[in-house]
Amino acid sequence: MRFFSVVLFVLITGLAKAQPTADIIEYINNYKKLAMDEMQRAGVPAAVKLAQGIHETQAGKSDLVQKSNNHFGIKCKAVWTGDRVFHDDDSRGECFRKYGQAAESYKDHSDFLRSSDRYDFLFQLDPTDYKAWAYGLKRAGYATNPKYAPIIIKLIEDYNLEQYTLIAMGKIQPSEEVVLQLPKPFTDLPITVSPVSDTAEAAAQPALQIPVTAVSYPTGEFTINNTRVIFAKQGTALLTVAQQYDVSLSRLLEFNDLSGQDVLKTDQLLYLQRKRKSGTNEFHIVAPGESLYDICQKEAIRLDVLLDYNHLQRSMQPAVGEKLYLQGTSPSRPKL
Repeated sequence: MRFFSVVLFVLITGLAKAQPTADIIEYINNYKKLAMDEMQRAGVPAAVKLAQGIHETQAGKSDLVQKSNNHFGIKCKAVWTGDRVFHDDDSRGECFRKYGQAAESYKDHSDFLRSSDRYDFLFQLDPTDYKAWAYGLKRAGYATNPKYAPIIIKLIEDYNLEQYTLIAMGKIQPSEEVVLQLPKPFTDLPITVSPVSDTAEAAAQPALQIPVTAVSYPTGEFTINNTRVIFAKQGTALLTVAQQYDVSLSRLLEFNDLSGQDVLKTDQLLYLQRKRKSGTNEFHIVAPGESLYDICQKEAIRLDVLLDYNHLQRSMQPAVGEKLYLQGTSPSRPKL
């Protein structure tokens, strides 16, 4: 019984300290503009600033931020002449800066980094290299937690914070932002109810159709049709993928027929080299909701080749259940 009580206490404590996804998304949507404005003013990458804010404030819920608007855990130091609060951190009752509003904290954080010789080298780094910034902050002594850099990096990658750095730099347009939203509960999923019918065909249909994910892809790089590929989440910055896998951004866009796109608008396969002129399978049967682009990505075959094999044009949509040829020319065009 005593062991059970201890385990229960640990679980409850862990849950209390966790940063729920809802709180993190709310924090990002509340403060992303401040982070981008400050990047343009002072040069601290918006992605890094937001990740630091999320971590330092427990996504806006920590005692310190609630009573001081201090989003970055900056202590008073000898130079601080403004308001202050006292809070237990590395030691009991440490002095922390207090701000009237969040914008003052965001600005002071930028000025704090800019004004210290310890952080000079950070501003020589590529602002899109968030990993170098994260490890640089730790090396310069910003935080005592040995896992500080991995924490910051994971927040940036899990919540696609890099898009805010790219927007602030003018590399993507604000209209291209993938706005973070809470996932809908299961009961909100679209459900199609089949009408009642006396026909045998209708009776054979399922009463409810709930969308499910048919394929589960590995994490990291793998191959389809002898072609290097990854599975990337909605909101992933393509520039980040290109840098991580040492592929030029223009090539990455070309390989995946993504001209003019900087951020993924849906979960999808991303090829790291040119797709093939022939599929592994001889045929592909068109599934409900599947576009020609979806088929090319699933089969790792070039779009122009698929069109040519099947006498199709880009604007056409083959009917569900039609057979598309992947290794040679079809005798006729599929039904549309």
